[in-house]
Amino acid sequence: MDVMAMFKKKFEEYRRLLDEGGEEHARTVLMDGYPERQKKNMGPFFEGRTLYEGFKNAAPVYASFGMEMHPVDISNSGRDAALEIQVRCPFMDMAREFGIEKPCRVICELDMAAMALAFDGVSAKILTTMADGDCACVFMYQR
Repeated sequence: MDVMAMFKKKFEEYRRLLDEGGEEHARTVLMDGYPERQKKNMGPFFEGRTLYEGFKNAAPVYASFGMEMHPVDISNSGRDAALEIQVRCPFMDMAREFGIEKPCRVICELDMAAMALAFDGVSAKILTTMADGDCACVFMYQR
């Protein structure tokens, strides 16, 4: 299955679960096993590396399905930290196909929650999103 087909399936499932039992139900079901999958998929990029190095190594993978990521190292005061800046989101139109106004609910928020659960000491925060009219999505990760 190609990556975009996988994301489309995720939107379809989210829409079905949302209609079936609401937002909390959809998020709970989609989070089941997500941290373990996130660790398996993202672990090779982050284990034994700084967050910046991990995102820098992951950028070509993101680019392969239409995302343009620019990681920035913001580590200081003894904390490993990075910004993940996305300047192109291929999911805006896909989300709208399923009546979902913000793809962030289905993709980014779940990814970030899973990342924080998958990797000890990692916290993640959304700073800006294109879905809110900003020119880029900016995510901050710290550990």
